[in-house]
Amino acid sequence: MVDGAFAPCPDTGSEPLSPGQLLGHPGLLRAWRAVAGEKLGLGGPLSQVEVATAIGRSRGWYQNLENGARPKMDREVLDALAKVLLLGRDEHQALVLALMDGALTTIPDSFGDETVRRDLQMMLDQQLPNPAYLTDRVWNIIGYNAAMAALWPWVKEPGANLIRWAMLSDEARLQYVDWQHHATEYVKLLRFASAQYPHDAELSKLITDVKADLVCGRFWDTDIAAVSESRDGHLFKMILPSMDYQPIEVISHVLFPVSLPGARAVIITWAGTDEDATPATVTGQPTDRTPERPSVPWPDLPPVLSAQAVRRLTATPVEAAELAGPHAVPLPLLGALLGGNDCHLVLDPDTGTVIHSSRHADGEWDVRESSAADLLDELPARAPAGETLAEYKLLLRATLPDDPAEATRICEAQLREARVRLETLTEVRNELADSWAALVPLV
Repeated sequence: MVDGAFAPCPDTGSEPLSPGQLLGHPGLLRAWRAVAGEKLGLGGPLSQVEVATAIGRSRGWYQNLENGARPKMDREVLDALAKVLLLGRDEHQALVLALMDGALTTIPDSFGDETVRRDLQMMLDQQLPNPAYLTDRVWNIIGYNAAMAALWPWVKEPGANLIRWAMLSDEARLQYVDWQHHATEYVKLLRFASAQYPHDAELSKLITDVKADLVCGRFWDTDIAAVSESRDGHLFKMILPSMDYQPIEVISHVLFPVSLPGARAVIITWAGTDEDATPATVTGQPTDRTPERPSVPWPDLPPVLSAQAVRRLTATPVEAAELAGPHAVPLPLLGALLGGNDCHLVLDPDTGTVIHSSRHADGEWDVRESSAADLLDELPARAPAGETLAEYKLLLRATLPDDPAEATRICEAQLREARVRLETLTEVRNELADSWAALVPLV
């Protein structure tokens, strides 16, 4: 450990240190300078004079930088500093963030507005049968699909957080094969985040809790120059109760949704076999694969996970209704037709989709999103009347274009088709009746 790289943990009752105070650019620069010296075979850290000369600055200027000064720098100086310190992509990015006092983008405190929330949840659901989840900037779980909940049920718990589960829970330490390796990788993510969000109080609490753990604290104090922006393309070998404790190998793919800055969408794919596996090049580096191949496929997921009925557990129908957007229209009578008090329908007229909430016997609710046309096919074949007819007309209107002329044209075309179908069904019925009459013996 490089002396002075970290500030001491605060005493009980004192204000927690910020992520920037827990690490910050002085500690990173000293650690990277030491690593650069090792890479160059110098037998010690690269000197401050050598670094300063390489970037066209004085030794005093660079010494002040390592002591916490934050002078105004253009990108050319930052890139030159990254070059002389032999930084990789993630380290280079962390350097820029640290010296620019974190991310420039304002990070929202909530899971976006209703439209963002619905669209991102739809994106997760469309990944089925692959598990997928969404975290915010400090790895709180803010979305997941049904496959993720089936394989890793902890994501459904209130306040679920990936880093807390992966590093501090006994469950994770049993499920990860070579848990220590994965814990050190998560520490790298925390270090990068501390440069990206140096003033984030929630991140500060997360880092402090990790450092306070007897085991994880040692990981934090080891290899302090290592940072990582994501675990994109990394291979995981795990033993899951939902897979009968047979080892499986999966790969994580990390996406950063532009609509929700700071969030990470993670899709988990099967690692495959030796025959169908190819080296992963997403991160620019091959993914190390263990010689053993998983002997079991994804579990047999229930029909609820089919593409036509993707679901996600939610707390209440009210939360589910929020997915229908600001112009949501409840359809209580049609919901009662489908499932009584255990079924709630909400129409999003802007997109023509319906949020369908169903209550299980255990009291939990799940949600699926379908088109208005599909819901029309699900409804009982009976003539609606009264207020039920009004809801039915709203649903039917959602299947038509907004332009009245075009909607009228489609209605006329469907009416013609319906008349032809009615006439044909009438003829078939009459023919069947005549055939039946011919078979009945005369009295």
